[in-house]
Amino acid sequence: MNPTLVDSDILSRFFRNDPKVVEKVRVYVEEHGVVSLSIVSYYEILSGLQYRDAGRQLNAFLAFASIHRILPLTLAAADHAARLYALMRKEGTPVDDIDLLIAGIALANGMAIATHNVSHFGRLPGVIVQDWSL
Repeated sequence: MNPTLVDSDILSRFFRNDPKVVEKVRVYVEEHGVVSLSIVSYYEILSGLQYRDAGRQLNAFLAFASIHRILPLTLAAADHAARLYALMRKEGTPVDDIDLLIAGIALANGMAIATHNVSHFGRLPGVIVQDWSL
């Protein structure tokens, strides 16, 4: 498997014990040692769990995050995201800023994105998308 950044929706499926996603994560960790997620996905999951007062799930997520790799938003990632933003706006097909930031982090780190949100990420030039839910 190529180095891959795991998107929030795949993480959510993982924590809901989706068998296909759990197996993909297992195989990926076997090959790469850790899962990589962006600081943006970390924020998305954390804020959602805190909003829902989901203490058990929050603890499980924090334990998971503590043993895996959280990639930061860097200047290089912001540059990639801004370029994608401008391109998509000029084409008349804007993409949510959160998805653009995640894509920028993936591009800056030479990674594919594992997501079920193929309709958004699949339109972004240069972004390699893998749907781990299939």
